[in-house]
Amino acid sequence: MNRNTDTREITMTALVAALVFVATYIVRIPNPATGGYSHIGDGMIFLAVMFLGRKNGAIAAGLGAAMSDLLAGAAVWVLPTFIIKFCVAWIMGTIVHGVITNSPRLYVGAATGGIFQIVAYTLVKVLLVGSGPAIASIPNVTIQTIVGIAVFAVIYSCAGKPVQHFLAEGRSK
Repeated sequence: MNRNTDTREITMTALVAALVFVATYIVRIPNPATGGYSHIGDGMIFLAVMFLGRKNGAIAAGLGAAMSDLLAGAAVWVLPTFIIKFCVAWIMGTIVHGVITNSPRLYVGAATGGIFQIVAYTLVKVLLVGSGPAIASIPNVTIQTIVGIAVFAVIYSCAGKPVQHFLAEGRSK
């Protein structure tokens, strides 16, 4: 890679990480059972994968979501969130690799990453807050995941041809 490509890649990853952060941090619905919160940032994570690909999408997802936890005062969640959101994006990116148009693989990838997220957060919550609150929070993280997929579907569908052109152009380089 040349220097201009590296700079563009880093800049785009940072911008999308900021988008994930804003969507996660601004719209927070508190969950009293665990002290955590639900948000619409997952939709931006799924978009990150489509705009940046698997590797950079996963980096943007992990950084943006972890930064939100840090600034929300949930420092204990920063590392688990980084790992989980990174893996969610990586899973989706693996499934949708090479897909540019609006295809069922996009939603299978998002749903598979979302299922991983539900299981992973539940396991971490068992360790951090106990099994009762962890199990009680499953509906919240499930709804958050479904809403994230819906937000992704609407934005990606509305963006249409310009996004597909952008993605095709970026992948051809």
